[in-house]
Amino acid sequence: MNYSKLTIVLICVFLTGNLYAQERAALINDHVAVFYPDHFQAASHLPSFALVEEPVEQGALPEDWPVKVEFSEAFGKSMAFIKTDLQTSLYGTGESTGPLMKNGSTRVMWNTDNPLYRRDQNLRLYQTHPWVLGVRPDGTAFGVLADNTWRQEISMGEGILFSSDGPAFRVFVIEAETPQKVVQILADLTGKMKMPPLWSLGYQQCRWSYYPDTRVKEIADTFRIKEIPCDVIWMDIHYMDDYKIFTFSPERFPDPENTNAYLHDKGFKSVWMIDPGVGSYSVYDSGTDKDVWVKTKEGENYVGNVWPGPCVFPDFTQEKTQQWWSSLYKDYMAKGVDGVWNDMNEPAVFDGPDFTMPVDNVHLGGKEHPKDIHLRYHNVFGMMMVKASREGILAANPDKRPFVLTRSNYIGGQRYAATWTGDNAACWEHLRMTIPMTLNFGLSGQPFNGPDIGGFEGNATPELFGHWIATGAFFPFCRAHTTEGSDNQEPWAFGPEIEEVSRVALERRYRLLPYYYTLFHQASVDGMPIMRPAFFADLKKPELRREDQIFLVGADLLVVPKWADQPALPGGTWRTISLVGEDSETSTYQPDLKQRGGSIIPLGKVIQNTEEFTNDSITLLVCLDDAMAAKGTMYSDGGDGFEYQDGQYAIDAFTAEKSGDNSVKITCTQMEGKLSDADRYYRVGLVTESGIQYSDWENDGEIEMPLVH
Repeated sequence: MNYSKLTIVLICVFLTGNLYAQERAALINDHVAVFYPDHFQAASHLPSFALVEEPVEQGALPEDWPVKVEFSEAFGKSMAFIKTDLQTSLYGTGESTGPLMKNGSTRVMWNTDNPLYRRDQNLRLYQTHPWVLGVRPDGTAFGVLADNTWRQEISMGEGILFSSDGPAFRVFVIEAETPQKVVQILADLTGKMKMPPLWSLGYQQCRWSYYPDTRVKEIADTFRIKEIPCDVIWMDIHYMDDYKIFTFSPERFPDPENTNAYLHDKGFKSVWMIDPGVGSYSVYDSGTDKDVWVKTKEGENYVGNVWPGPCVFPDFTQEKTQQWWSSLYKDYMAKGVDGVWNDMNEPAVFDGPDFTMPVDNVHLGGKEHPKDIHLRYHNVFGMMMVKASREGILAANPDKRPFVLTRSNYIGGQRYAATWTGDNAACWEHLRMTIPMTLNFGLSGQPFNGPDIGGFEGNATPELFGHWIATGAFFPFCRAHTTEGSDNQEPWAFGPEIEEVSRVALERRYRLLPYYYTLFHQASVDGMPIMRPAFFADLKKPELRREDQIFLVGADLLVVPKWADQPALPGGTWRTISLVGEDSETSTYQPDLKQRGGSIIPLGKVIQNTEEFTNDSITLLVCLDDAMAAKGTMYSDGGDGFEYQDGQYAIDAFTAEKSGDNSVKITCTQMEGKLSDADRYYRVGLVTESGIQYSDWENDGEIEMPLVH
């Protein structure tokens, strides 16, 4: 809690600061207003990195607009203050430690390499989302976006205070009837994630690092021998030749094409790391020829130490740098690389001030972005990098959906990359923290995210890993990762019991792939998070506002970890389901999965990887509400490529209703798309208090089942 800091700042502002009203305020649409301070300097903030496009003002701000912004300046800070009711619950701020609800906390918006979240008292991590979601006691909501890339702080107590080291900035305020609607409107402003390849929804195995290539193959073989579902093996920096990006070690990975071909033959994809720091070799030479590096204030190439030693760093504000960087991926991807991991892109600099480059370094800019200092562009360095990476990967493989994972990003960066929560620790505190961290990422516009399962730093105990993978199997991004020198952290490394726990957990996830894929499609259309806070299910139940031990997957599935201590549950009908024959109520590790009354959840088969995925046989879990009705949808397409953009997809609707006195009728109808589902077989699983009653398989649009009394 940090009320005292907020109070001191506000007192100083109002007693000694230059307080002034906004220069103007206007509506962007019925739900969004923009507030401009006096002395707003467009050249210091525009074009916006957060917004998809510059908004057009539609009219004057109504007198009764409920959320207003006051601007001020003091002590070299530009400030914006939004008064809030003490009963308003505050969320968002992107990547942050601590509880789900952010009332009484301060966050620093300054992307930082922060191992174990220990630097600066956890106030700043790897990403910047200058965004706060407010939910009132009656369930109505608002959102506040500071359109400002400069270093800033957000203090949330008796109001929301943005305090920036840069020039005066504008603020957008969203007002809507629900927090779900606010998050959707945020996505309209900042953009939606692109539809990812299906394989990226599978389980993924990583460490710093798997090497040599024979070890990678051994890991892949063991997954298949033990029949533990997995889709991706990751390669960290040890695959490189002396840590030089876009190279492969001639000793450890002499034939990367062969390694990738081996993985592909086993049904795996591969993701390889690319950092921004460039040492002295051919990539440095080509970049120097084009003069693409960030400069010191004296105009020299800035040099800082990272993994290869002395490095220079691309200046992504220049169009020529973006094009040069993108071009590096052509030959790289041709070696069979499936996805790319952009790490160290805060940017991290081992010997730099505050673990990064000096704030007075210079980015030269170009046609789109003006020349300015690093203090302005630091927080968007990672975002600009992953944008150029995505464009290069897409140019290299135009028929495949790019997958990029990034450590550093800025609000709106979901348009280019997925993310993870950085270098956490193998401890119970960080396991519990993964839920509110992932939830607030989703509430800040980034649906595709998750933690390092098992913890990155240190050695997970069997008990800790078992609980972590059993819960982490339901996160949007599902990857186990650990550090150099730690104990092995594959599912089988902890003994037969945890191996079986992992197998069951991942089989549960893979059976839910039709449901997850539908949610990812929804996120790509309207920005709704995949993983959602429990209060989304019951907006007027106050005890849910702080509940961060449990979470929703979509609107219809509630995940209750075994370690949750007397969690508050949403009201209404929620029935426990089993997916692969497991009995979670007697399990030490497997979370209880509860399905919402009135919903239909599509399930696939138990598979070992997404190469085996088909939707020719779908089980529909039907959980009736009090009116004996339910509904659901399922999205499907080819799983990769862009044919879906030309109509090669299907959206199927499922409805259940009472038929006569003693039966229920389930109807399956294709609503949209050209992808035929005529050959699909359905089976209904009717979810009851005493278990799931299954029908026979039917190749028909209607299935009727008797009701169990």
